[in-house]
Amino acid sequence: MNANTLHFVPPADFHARARAALDDPKLRQSFRGAMDFLQNKRSAQFPDGDELEQLRDLGEAVRQHALARLPELLVQLEDKLSAAGVRVHWAEDAAQANAIVHGIAEAHRASRIVKGKSMVSEEIELNHYLAERGVRCIESDMGEYIVQLADEKPSHIVMPAIHKTRGDIAALFEKHIPDAPYTEDVDALIQTGRRALRLAFAEADIGLSGVNFAAADTGTLWLVENEGNGRLTTTVPDVHIAIMGMEKVVAKLAHIVPLASLLTRSATGQAITTYFNLISGPRRGDELDGPRELHLVLLDNGRSQAYADEQLRTTLQCIRCGACMNHCPVYTRIGGHAYGTTYPGPIGKIISPHLLGLDATADLATASSLCGACGEVCPVRIPIPQLLIRLRTEANRNPDEQVAHQLRGQGAKFSRSEKLIWRFWSGAFAHPATYRLFRWAATRLRALTPTRQLGWTQHRQPLKPAARSLSDLLRERGQAE
Repeated sequence: MNANTLHFVPPADFHARARAALDDPKLRQSFRGAMDFLQNKRSAQFPDGDELEQLRDLGEAVRQHALARLPELLVQLEDKLSAAGVRVHWAEDAAQANAIVHGIAEAHRASRIVKGKSMVSEEIELNHYLAERGVRCIESDMGEYIVQLADEKPSHIVMPAIHKTRGDIAALFEKHIPDAPYTEDVDALIQTGRRALRLAFAEADIGLSGVNFAAADTGTLWLVENEGNGRLTTTVPDVHIAIMGMEKVVAKLAHIVPLASLLTRSATGQAITTYFNLISGPRRGDELDGPRELHLVLLDNGRSQAYADEQLRTTLQCIRCGACMNHCPVYTRIGGHAYGTTYPGPIGKIISPHLLGLDATADLATASSLCGACGEVCPVRIPIPQLLIRLRTEANRNPDEQVAHQLRGQGAKFSRSEKLIWRFWSGAFAHPATYRLFRWAATRLRALTPTRQLGWTQHRQPLKPAARSLSDLLRERGQAE
């Protein structure tokens, strides 16, 4: 990997990355056009407002029902899958998950893995872990394949290469794919990518995928995709490994149907995706295809922290549609890479503190205008603005304060001087006499305020001066009459 590889490390340099993104007109234009397009497509899929709200109510109820019974459902899922011949592994963190996958690869002497789209594998940086141990992972999702060739990370959870132009992709294919001519024709580029990936499915020792949803009652893994690469990844190689965040389980297979409807329409503006893959076990004795061995890795990696708090638990309702990103005024201007985390945008701001700790992600919760757009479009009604305020509170809380549910990195932004200032401010405004004294002093000492202001006054777009004054316009109107 070169020095420019965008590993998802604790995003301490968020402000620097955001400034760099704002100074990149090509990036801003690309994201602005893409987000407008996605917003319009989603809106077209929900022409009936009443139906949308009823479906959101149902989606929220399904996710809350599953989370209320999460430990029980996970055990039920394991039992069902084990009975069907699936080997279930539990991973407390990224290190354990990576070690499990590597152990399976070692047992099969595997050197090549073909991957379907999996944000959880990005979360644990599986590709880099395996590459350091001699196992090559090839991304088969077209967007993931493009960013892999570019030695970058996805900038969107649904459309990983949304920051790339046709020219960028054409140059990448010409450089990395033998005999690929430079062309900006979209259909030709897709065909070039497909030809390059076709052999990967046949030559891979292991296929690896994510999981969109898992049904505890039937032991079914549900994968949603558009390209067919997921189906090839999970059926052609003799070994299939599925990696899943533990919150993706639901009680019944029937409960997935409304979630799938919300997911596809909210994510890409499609009435339905091209492929729904339902996996219930490895190949049976009389079947001609499918993996001979199937593994499921259930990952915690900080999710238990969110689950333990009743308010923060709603974070785990997410179905990874990306609608909150597509409508967020911050994300649409700085893109995904500025966040430095696997999950960017509004959902990343509320889930990353549990995965990485508040000490590593405290700046993300403040990278929001709290306009509420993310909460309004969330198909399962996650109260993202309220969760951002809660995380800001926890980041500024005294780290020594004893609370019922202490988050990892609590007090990362705590400042005693700032606390004293706010205490003085609240005291001054709580008593009329104190307030009048403060107002009298402030008006007479305003000359001491700094000439260079911060925050809104520094970064706002100034109003353009009117070409003609209001009095001129009124005078002209009077003359005309």
